[in-house]
Amino acid sequence: MELPEGITRFSVSSGSILTAAASLAASVMLLQSVTADLVPDALRAYFSTRLTKLSARFSSQLTLVIEESEGLTSNHMFEAANLFLGTKVSKATRRIKVIKPEKDEELIVTVDRNQEIVDFYNKVKMVWELKSTAIQQIGKGDRNGNSKTEQRYFELSFHNKYKDIVLRAYLPYILRKSKEIKQQSRAVRLNTVEYGGNWTSIVLNHPANFSTMAMSPEMKNEIIDDLDRFITRKDYYRRVGKAWKRGYLLYGPPGTGKSSLVAAMANYLNFDIYDLDLREVECNADLRRLLIGSANRSILVIEDIDCNAVLHSRESENQTAEGDKINLSGVLNLIDGLWSSCGDERIIVLTTNHKDRLDPALLRPGRMDKHIQMSYCTFSGFKVLASNYLRIEEHALYQKIEELLLKVKATPAEIAEELMKNDDADIALGNLIIFLQNKENTLIQHHLNLG
Repeated sequence: MELPEGITRFSVSSGSILTAAASLAASVMLLQSVTADLVPDALRAYFSTRLTKLSARFSSQLTLVIEESEGLTSNHMFEAANLFLGTKVSKATRRIKVIKPEKDEELIVTVDRNQEIVDFYNKVKMVWELKSTAIQQIGKGDRNGNSKTEQRYFELSFHNKYKDIVLRAYLPYILRKSKEIKQQSRAVRLNTVEYGGNWTSIVLNHPANFSTMAMSPEMKNEIIDDLDRFITRKDYYRRVGKAWKRGYLLYGPPGTGKSSLVAAMANYLNFDIYDLDLREVECNADLRRLLIGSANRSILVIEDIDCNAVLHSRESENQTAEGDKINLSGVLNLIDGLWSSCGDERIIVLTTNHKDRLDPALLRPGRMDKHIQMSYCTFSGFKVLASNYLRIEEHALYQKIEELLLKVKATPAEIAEELMKNDDADIALGNLIIFLQNKENTLIQHHLNLG
């Protein structure tokens, strides 16, 4: 074939091509080595940043960053995305993260770092990737006060023309779906303060519910109605300008079921419990941080609050050590100050064996809205316990037990302990009668001694 004028035919062998390729690769490697040795790091970083920005300028892709937290506040959007994307892993995914908490029955599947997850929303392609960056955080840690940690974040990439769809429809969709996933599979969790001042949690396996509580039917219905009313009044609280929270004071002698009532409330509402032991909190700043770290739809519990001498009265605040030590004002701000509005649908429960020891400032409406006295076991409470432990509804010995319960004080815990000693109802109830009669005799002897 005759070539046009000015163009010469030539032939290149496969060996020549390989030789040229090898020579080019070697030249590139040499150039990279020389560049690394001669060009300062700062200059190379500058050119790299400029190239990245130049590439982004001509790209049609938009990347949305969703960080795990913003300061002290956790990012609910990150949590929702993490839960949602755990359901989107496919055959193309090469790495996933599986968590099995010790007392959880289900495996939790989440996205691992640097793994792309592709999702489609109304035929729009969404590409997710979990990344992290190391940070230095000043706080409790090593002897120098430093604790190395990381900030995780999602990068969500999509065509920039779909920005409004992502912000107005896709992300709200993920929030709704994550809530559904959580409600379908979640177990109520018990959170406590670990060493270092952070929350740690386990599954709450407490079986308490209102049907098993040794309380009068009237009190049970009153508490249930109050809880139902509270969780349906989001718009009402917003309209009247109050934080969507409610305070309960549970008071009464030990063994009357205060902790069991908290567990029953959590199981009824499917709310997590945050058990705040004030002895593990060093200062008011830590108290605020823990409050911010607790989730919505939760029950914050401070048990045996009367046992903390610092909280007995405001006068004791003048006796505390210098600095921002925990005091009554800090707890009041936690319950009813500006910080108490950092969350929605939250219940705060204080328990005490001695209501009279508490400062009146803790007890006023708006802080403790409902005061519930947990008293000694009544006959109706005993019948609930007998049904739970012995699976009986009536018995010939019931009348004698009712008479004794009108004369002596016995806690539900004491009654339950006696009923657990034998599976035979006749023997168990007979032993309970002996136990109550001994209490009666002790009471009579005490009165005689006083006389």
